[in-house]
Amino acid sequence: MNQEVKKNIDTTNATKAYINEIRNQIIDNQASKLFEDLKWIQLENISSNKSDLFPTVLTGKGNKILLIHGFDSCFLEYRRLIPILKKKNKLIIPDLYGFGFCPRSSGNKYGFKYLMKHLNSILNHFSNNQPIGVIGASMGGALALELARQNPKKVNKLLLLSPAGLAGKNPKIPWPFNHLGAFFLSRPFVRRGLCKQAFADPTNSVGPAEEQIASIHLKVPGWQSSLADFAADGGVSGCGLPKPTQPLKIILGKYDRIIPNNEKEETYRNYNSNIEIALNSGHLPHLEEPKLVADAWGKLKK
Repeated sequence: MNQEVKKNIDTTNATKAYINEIRNQIIDNQASKLFEDLKWIQLENISSNKSDLFPTVLTGKGNKILLIHGFDSCFLEYRRLIPILKKKNKLIIPDLYGFGFCPRSSGNKYGFKYLMKHLNSILNHFSNNQPIGVIGASMGGALALELARQNPKKVNKLLLLSPAGLAGKNPKIPWPFNHLGAFFLSRPFVRRGLCKQAFADPTNSVGPAEEQIASIHLKVPGWQSSLADFAADGGVSGCGLPKPTQPLKIILGKYDRIIPNNEKEETYRNYNSNIEIALNSGHLPHLEEPKLVADAWGKLKK
């Protein structure tokens, strides 16, 4: 067997092995149960290794909703929203390409256009010529907007949760600073700080379970290199306009300390009539006020 192909297959299997190793160690019960619905799907022309399979949670019955997680996160981000939405909806929650528990085969490239290629492939794989609703959180909100613009007939409505990447233009971080940045992001004190910053009331909302989930994917093989490549490509930014044609709602956390003020201001200018404020949330309304988010989705007409 070609050594490069063997290395790629080993990387994919190593990712699965890591999941099997940690799934019984997860403190949060809702997060732990999600692994029961984790499937590995084949998508054509996404990875340099054709043997790669992509982790996607599939659960519930009814109208289909694609849920897109945020930067340096995974499907577990939606653990508190899923039990509410899955009662009446079929939920599709992939790990974004190069993030979460996705296998990182050698030779792959990472960045905005590769994320969109992966999401378009997911959409085509599950739509069966029927429109799908999309929920996107943080960076996933910017990706949801672009996905809707590219697929006006396949996406029927949008809910953005504290969307990030709607304004500005991120610089491309050159080597070796991209790797230094990824290494810094892996430090436990940094992870703890960011986790606390994301919640409105970290004293009462952040404990060992939240900190564990915020860092659980860092040991997936290739985590640092894929994140560094993503930074070198410029990340995700400037995705706010043009407005998509589909019905749209944006929920912003009143106490969001993650999104810069200039980006918040531009989001208000462009989408003021579409915005609802989650009064008890920071950057994570789907974790802090999941019922409010679910109700907003139910009220959003196609």
